[in-house]
Amino acid sequence: MKTLFILVLIYFSAGFTTAIEFKNEEKVVLLGNTFIERDVNFGHIETHLALALSEKRPTFRNLGWSGDTVYCHARSYFGPPQEGFARLKKHIQFLKPTLVLMCYGAVSSFEGEPGLGSFLEGYKRLMAMIRSTSGARIVLVSPPPCETLGFPLPNMEPQNKRLALYSEAIKKLAAEENCNFVNLFEALGAGKKRLIPPVTINGLHFSEQGYKKVAVALGDGLKVKGPNVDLPNKEKLRKIVMEKNKLFFNRWRPQNETYLHGFRKHEQGNNAKEIPQFDPLVANKDKKIQEIALSLSAK
Repeated sequence: MKTLFILVLIYFSAGFTTAIEFKNEEKVVLLGNTFIERDVNFGHIETHLALALSEKRPTFRNLGWSGDTVYCHARSYFGPPQEGFARLKKHIQFLKPTLVLMCYGAVSSFEGEPGLGSFLEGYKRLMAMIRSTSGARIVLVSPPPCETLGFPLPNMEPQNKRLALYSEAIKKLAAEENCNFVNLFEALGAGKKRLIPPVTINGLHFSEQGYKKVAVALGDGLKVKGPNVDLPNKEKLRKIVMEKNKLFFNRWRPQNETYLHGFRKHEQGNNAKEIPQFDPLVANKDKKIQEIALSLSAK
C-alpha cells in the first residue's frame, strides 16, 4: 500500500493527466501569442494533426495574437487593455470550441520569477472563462525554447532558464486544473543544444522548418501520430490549410475594423455585413481538408 501511494504521488506531482480522447468533429482552437499566430503562415501544425486525427474529422481555428499574454491586453483596439479579454470571450462564444490548445508564457517569462504569480493567476482566470463560455476541454502547452544563434544575436541561455521556470509552473497548473499538458520546451531540446539547421529565424521566432518540428512534437505530446504521407500529397493538403487560414484570419481580424465595427463605420456604409460571408468559404475549405486528410490516411 505504501508503494502504491508513493507511485500515485509521483504520478500527479509530475503533472501527468489522462490521455486525451478526441471526439468526432472536434472543434479545436489554437490559442496563444506570436508562436501560435505565425503558424497561420505555414500550416504545419494543423496539417499534421488533421492527418493524425483524420477519422475524427476535426476543424481548427487559430486565435493566436502576436504579443499576447494570459491577460489578453494585446487583443484590444482603441479601448482600454482590458477590452482584449472581452474580445476573446466573444470569439470563443462564436466558435464554440470543444478543445482548446493554449500556449502562453513566452512573453510573461521575460519578467522572470517575480512575474510568475501574476502569470498563473491570469492563466487560471483565462481558463475559467473558456470553460464557462464553451465547456471546452483544455490542453496547456509550454512555450518552446529559444535558440542562441551567435553574434550579433543575443545569448538566449538566461531566457531559456526563465522559460524552464515557467514551463514547470504550467505543468503543475495543468495537474491542479485537471488538464493535459504538452511540454514543448523539453521536446524541442530546452535550448541546451544548438540545432542544425536552426529552427528559428532570430533565436525567438520559428522558421517554416521549425514549425515542422513543432508539429511533430505537439502530435507526440498529444499521443497522436499521422500516417506516412509522401511530400507532394502532404503539401497539397497544407496548401488548402493555409488558404483556409487566410480566409478565417480575414473573418475574425479584418483590416480597417474601425470602418467595419468602430466609430467610423458610418463613413463607408454597412460593409460589416460582408464579414459573415467568409463563413461558407471557410467551411468549404474545412470540408476539403477533411476529405483530403481522410483519403491520404486510407492509403
